[in-house]
Amino acid sequence: MKLSHRCLLFMFTVGIFASISQSATIDPKAAAAKIGSTKITNKEIDDFAKVELKKLNEQHQEQMYQIRRQALNSIVEKRILEAKAKASGKNADDFLKSELLDKIANPTDAEVQTVYDDAKASGRQLPPFAELKEQITAYLKQQKSQTATQAFYDKLKSEAKVEIFLKPYQPSRVNVEAKGPSRGPDKAPITIVEFSDFECPFCSKGEEVISEVMAAYKDKIKIVFRDFPLPMHSHAPKAAEAAHCANDQGKYWEMHAKLFANQKSLEVASLKEYAKVLNLDLDKFSKCLDSGEKAKLVEENQKVGTDLGITGTPAFFVNGILISGAQPMQAFKDIIDVELAKK
Repeated sequence: MKLSHRCLLFMFTVGIFASISQSATIDPKAAAAKIGSTKITNKEIDDFAKVELKKLNEQHQEQMYQIRRQALNSIVEKRILEAKAKASGKNADDFLKSELLDKIANPTDAEVQTVYDDAKASGRQLPPFAELKEQITAYLKQQKSQTATQAFYDKLKSEAKVEIFLKPYQPSRVNVEAKGPSRGPDKAPITIVEFSDFECPFCSKGEEVISEVMAAYKDKIKIVFRDFPLPMHSHAPKAAEAAHCANDQGKYWEMHAKLFANQKSLEVASLKEYAKVLNLDLDKFSKCLDSGEKAKLVEENQKVGTDLGITGTPAFFVNGILISGAQPMQAFKDIIDVELAKK
């Protein structure tokens, strides 16, 4: 017997609750193992794996929210569609067909050709247009359908004056020391502590979003930058040191921008060239960089990030609430607006 998606989802959710219920009944003082006469308790296990367990719990909470939010959206859309269909004297399927599906235009030959030509111009090796025409047409029709469907339901929701009271998901708040180079007023109501890596391409995208955030909220935002060089990025630790060496001469953010703008050229020689371009005292900068005197500071920042459970970059803590990865502006707005409303 083939199980439905909803059935599998239900079983998955029940399984999670069963696991949580089971873990809640475990005696933390009880022995999970013994080495000779020395016991290893359940509490020791939880302490040892606290970062992974915390992350798993956060993922569970977010998944539960997403399931409920999607279910709510489906219920709302079903009910307003049925109400509209009934008012028009049709069933829901016929109403949807006449008001939406029949009105979605097929992609024109010119639109299909443009997609193919653009892909070709980007350097991709493609089969002849005739072989891909049907595939591109289906892709474009799917895009048109998704856009039209979203607009259709948005219109129905607006007409029905739908109000959503389900609170958006927010990860738990943690205490993150806002220590390091910063921009924005010290007394700003929103502090964003960013853990990042100068060699990480996703971090570069994250910087673009942070610029959007600062432009939108201006003096309401304080940004604090902390280093978290990833193991696979061999030049990232020295680049972080270079930024701190530049900070000694009052040009941290200038070097910060230079490093992100030149992520593929972060060798020591390049770092010194950037210092020269920024009109730093080159002897002082070189002495600072070559001696490794800032390495400990970079390592301290990295340890703080590790203790917070960070495993990838960028990671942002907005008033202690984690945003993981290079997320869009909306992810920041959702948290910032709620935080500002509390002030």
